[in-house]
Amino acid sequence: MKNLSETEAEVTMKENVVQESLPQIPVVTSVSCCFVLAVLYVGSLYIWSSKHNRDHPTTIKRRFASVSMVMLAAPFFVYFFSSPELLSRVPFPTLLGFRLEGLWQAVVIPYSLTVLLFLGPIFVNMQNESVRSYFDLDYWKGSFSSIIWVRNHVIAPLSEEFVFRACMMPLILQSFSPLVAVFITPLFFGVAHLHHIAERLSLGVELSTALLIGLFQFIYTTLFGFYSAFLFARTGHVVAPILVHAFCNHMGLPDLQDLWQQDLWRRVVAIVLYLVGFIGWIFLVPLATDPSIYDNTLYWNV
Repeated sequence: MKNLSETEAEVTMKENVVQESLPQIPVVTSVSCCFVLAVLYVGSLYIWSSKHNRDHPTTIKRRFASVSMVMLAAPFFVYFFSSPELLSRVPFPTLLGFRLEGLWQAVVIPYSLTVLLFLGPIFVNMQNESVRSYFDLDYWKGSFSSIIWVRNHVIAPLSEEFVFRACMMPLILQSFSPLVAVFITPLFFGVAHLHHIAERLSLGVELSTALLIGLFQFIYTTLFGFYSAFLFARTGHVVAPILVHAFCNHMGLPDLQDLWQQDLWRRVVAIVLYLVGFIGWIFLVPLATDPSIYDNTLYWNV
């Protein structure tokens, strides 16, 4: 039988083998693949000629179909452009963040961590009694029957995280360190959302207003992209950023106007919870995403 030191040595050797095999494709290859994937994703939204806006059911259904085609094509980029040595050592689904080890932790912990971040907004929503609707069966029936709700809470998080995280991160991580990769892929994600500027202009929004909103959205989506890419690299699971993305889409940006309309004591409590949630989130992020919790030795071993 092997003693503990021998077992630890074998595990360390396996981790080192995987880590050494990751950065084995040229930077130009990984970056080019990610650029093409981003163009394909955004381009798929506009291949249909339609007189309807983005929220029309016809537009949404067509975009569902075209984005699904991109999701089917994206894994081929990972398969054909990844290091052959890496593909021979690691199961392909694992590269994309699909594995059973650490799955329940990846479902529960990052989601709970994000809920903590939104502690203040959740408290404000509770004062408006909007939380009660979550326990109403009719609310869920209405939500799942709304194609806009399905787009925002299911299709968008699933397709965006699969393409921009599950398929881009494995490529970028073979050319850059995990920390650098976390800051690179969100740029593709942020730029991919700039197409909303054109949509606003088509609705008659002034150019200056559309550009200002577009800049703000780029910053917001890029910041979220940092967090999402970080979760993928640390947990090794794509389910973590998918669920967090859906939750953030549901919560939206904090409504500060709603906050200041609360009674004084509720406002004070809300502000305290805003601070507690944010500070707690910053403190717990490195602890709650420790790769060892998720049995992740592939993408992040620092």
